[in-house]
This record gives sequence, structure tokens and C-alpha cells, in this order.
Amino acid sequence: MNSKNKIIEGKVRTAIINIRKIREYRNYSQHYVAAKLSISQNAYSKIELFRSAITLNRLFQIAVILEVEVMNLLYVEHLTEDMFNDFPPIKG
Repeated sequence: MNSKNKIIEGKVRTAIINIRKIREYRNYSQHYVAAKLSISQNAYSKIELFRSAITLNRLFQIAVILEVEVMNLLYVEHLTEDMFNDFPPIKG
């Protein structure tokens, strides 16, 4: 694998890890996010487990559901609990 592919793979991995962290912070189940995406919970689980590729379109859809900017998913390598304060409040 060349260095450009490693960079891309690293960004995708970062995004998926951040998706899971934010989903859990928001207390959203995989089933809830999957329903919003009109896919099965199993299909969504495969995204979080790196067993299914995530498309750019799907990445944007998930960002909307989680109420975060796509850039936050891609470029924050070590998302911490303190950073959640910068996200919009959870709609209740």
C-alpha cells in the first residue's frame, strides 16, 4: 500500500472511530442511526466495524444525524469528552 492510500485509510478510520464516539455520546443506538439512514442495524454495524466501506454521501448523512461537521469527523484524531462541549446540544 502506498503512502497516499495509508493517509486515506487513516482518515477513514479516524472518521469511523469519531462517528462511534459521537453516536455513543449522543446516546444514539446503532438501530436509531441505521433507521435514519434507511439501512439495517447490521449494515450500520459493519460500517463501525470497518467491514463495509463508507461512501462520501453516507459520511455526510451520518454527520447530519449526529449534528456535527464532517471536518470534525475527519480531522480530530483523538476526540475527547471535553471536545463534546463544542458540539450542538442534544435535542431532547
